[in-house]
Amino acid sequence: MRLEKKATVVSTSVAAVLVLMKMTVGILSGSIAVLASAIDSFLDLIISLFNYFALNTAEKHPDDKFNYGRSKMEPLAAVIEGTIISFSAIFILYEALVKIAHPREMAFMQSSIWVMAASLIITLALVLFLNFVAKKTDNMVIKADALHYKTDLFSNGAVLLALALIAYTGEQLIDPILGVLIAFYMIYSVIPIIKDGILMLLDAALPEEDIKRIQEVLESEELNDYHYLLTRVSGSHIFVSVHAVFNVSVSLYDAHLVTDRVEAKIKALFEDKTVHTLVHMDPYDDSEINEMEEGY
Repeated sequence: MRLEKKATVVSTSVAAVLVLMKMTVGILSGSIAVLASAIDSFLDLIISLFNYFALNTAEKHPDDKFNYGRSKMEPLAAVIEGTIISFSAIFILYEALVKIAHPREMAFMQSSIWVMAASLIITLALVLFLNFVAKKTDNMVIKADALHYKTDLFSNGAVLLALALIAYTGEQLIDPILGVLIAFYMIYSVIPIIKDGILMLLDAALPEEDIKRIQEVLESEELNDYHYLLTRVSGSHIFVSVHAVFNVSVSLYDAHLVTDRVEAKIKALFEDKTVHTLVHMDPYDDSEINEMEEGY
């Protein structure tokens, strides 16, 4: 089993434990902050299950129906995860505003504090593990999962602090006010996840620094010129295509050797990714003719 899939199994198991703990205490205590954290953990459980399915689907080999594989399941999962987080934030915000308008006293304060303290420790361990996997694999789904649980880590710490303040001061409004802050923080944190996922689904080009590295490879080889350099990312796959211009006197064999070196060097730039390169060999620079034919 791939490390990424193992990470989703671990996060699913942790989320299930946290849901059981928080939901029980959240319902009994009536705390919006604890209940919001429980709902967030329940969504974590659903998302982690979906992430496992997405990674399992994304790693399937290309076939007659999906010639380029199913790697776009990864950004699709990230967008869905971000959307779910956004809706959960809106629900938390609504519940917090209702409690501000109609205050009610919390119960089971000590139990709530102990549960949130345990949740904080468990979530911290999970975040450290997911960050390790994300750095090792550079997988977008695991990055999104790590960021999601990192927001949980901050929200759990904030809830724990709020419960301690409520127990010390007796001020019940601290709970819904914290719920509002958590909701806005969740929305703020999820924007990059949704943005990156959408850009990948729309076949956005590689970052400028990566394109420059590819250009340096092309300029280091025996080419007269090059044009139509196109790039895109699909999950853990990178696609690069370019037209390489050779002298008309260069043999096809020699030109092929050069393009092999170009492809090997480009793949070496992205060791943790699966790189697909397509180099079209031109015996002369036909870019202007093609642009006129295509109406550019």
